[in-house]
Amino acid sequence: MRFMQVFSIERQDNMEENQELDMDHLMQVRREKLDKLRAEGKDPFQITKFNRTHTTKQVIDNYDELEGKDVTIAGRLMAKRIMGKASFCHIQDGEGKIQSYVSINDLGEESYKQFKEDDIGDIIGITGFVFKTRTGEISIHAKEVTLLTKSLKPLPEKFHGLKDTDLRYRQRYVDLIVNPEVRDTFIKRSMIIKELRNILDEKGYLEVETPILNNLITGDAARPFKTHHNTLDLDMYLRIAPELNLKRLIVGGFDKVYEVCKNFRNEGMDIKHNPEFTNVELYAAYEDYNDMMDITEEIITRLCMKVNGTLKINYQGLDLDLSTPWKRITMIDAIKEKTGIDFNEVKNDEEARKLADEKGVELEEGKTTRGHIINEFFETFVEETLIQPTFIMDYPVEVSPLTKRKKDNPSLTERFEVFIGGREYGNAYSELNDPIDQYERLKKQAEARANGDEEAGMMDEDFVNALEIGLPPTGGLGIGLDRLIMLLTNSASIRDILLFPTMKPLN
Repeated sequence: MRFMQVFSIERQDNMEENQELDMDHLMQVRREKLDKLRAEGKDPFQITKFNRTHTTKQVIDNYDELEGKDVTIAGRLMAKRIMGKASFCHIQDGEGKIQSYVSINDLGEESYKQFKEDDIGDIIGITGFVFKTRTGEISIHAKEVTLLTKSLKPLPEKFHGLKDTDLRYRQRYVDLIVNPEVRDTFIKRSMIIKELRNILDEKGYLEVETPILNNLITGDAARPFKTHHNTLDLDMYLRIAPELNLKRLIVGGFDKVYEVCKNFRNEGMDIKHNPEFTNVELYAAYEDYNDMMDITEEIITRLCMKVNGTLKINYQGLDLDLSTPWKRITMIDAIKEKTGIDFNEVKNDEEARKLADEKGVELEEGKTTRGHIINEFFETFVEETLIQPTFIMDYPVEVSPLTKRKKDNPSLTERFEVFIGGREYGNAYSELNDPIDQYERLKKQAEARANGDEEAGMMDEDFVNALEIGLPPTGGLGIGLDRLIMLLTNSASIRDILLFPTMKPLN
């Protein structure tokens, strides 16, 4: 049986099937139908409640129990085929789609005439008994059809085949209606965040909430969004990270805390970056970055199993195996593996700058120390080659202002980032708890900001005060959830996994 699909441009009963209609005319026809309904006292927008007994999925999943019994469903009319005195249609709700058989003998002449006037996109309610057609399709034999909402604008053809991605992002509500795979992605997103909370709750972490509006720029290196509080006459910033507030809570006596949080960074946009994004940050007293590696493996593998049922996945053509244990290697050793250059043999800034010149590594102004150059070599020659899950450990102190130094090499820190498919997915430290060292590092950040570095953080005297009260040895971890959800749902762009990504207005 061939159905007139929602993806086709709307057709009217008295016109040739393949004739395309002007959108303005289509909308006018629908408004005239609404005016007629209102004139007859049947305004669908006056309906405030509809008592449905089942979702489409419940009907399909429980067919053996429901066969021959009456049910009431509601949803959007997605396809319709009129065959004289009998018709078939498909109704879609939040859980799926089901077929319904509608006939003049069951509805009566007036109700059946109204059903024939209903348009693709209208929201209707159907009461009838459950049966299977001769082809075995579970369906509802309608006894009553109720128009609940009149759709005044046809669903556009350009959504078919996901051709207009910009329009999909701008009109996500239409995208969700006509593209089931998009709906599935966002169901998986919800599953991932719920399972993440389950994992951390099981491990004794306390979920907390910290401020989004802050007086200072702290917790990471990033350009912030700035606003102004009128009552206090105070400039404020949307947070770039919740880190310092979460560590204040460890000082306060909570042993394990986490926050699934929205962060904001006033920086570039691409397939991996949106100005508003979601992270999870967690902190555990009496643990270090080795413990954070263990929990990172557990979180990502459990989330992958939850939504994919396997640890062997394909992401945009890359075959990935998330089976543990993952490779663990220092940044300096990773650079040596890829380039043959051993920065353990490079003793000072001058030697490092000479090496950068020889290899054509560009350095930003003010970032020309040996530590900065080690980081630049890694980003230039190594990062994109890390396809299978890899922990890169022991970052230079210059790029890790909140991290504890390594005992045997104070120029490096107990920090790691985890890379999969050439992208970074998590960042963790053995947290710096020495208030004297922390003050000096924050002072350098503040000086860099005063000298024009818009990504440098500010001095936070209160955080130093908290460290003076005493922060126990602590491990901390941050995971970019949007990027992780991209990986686990095989989504090419961050916009594919954000319901409402940031978009430039059309006007």
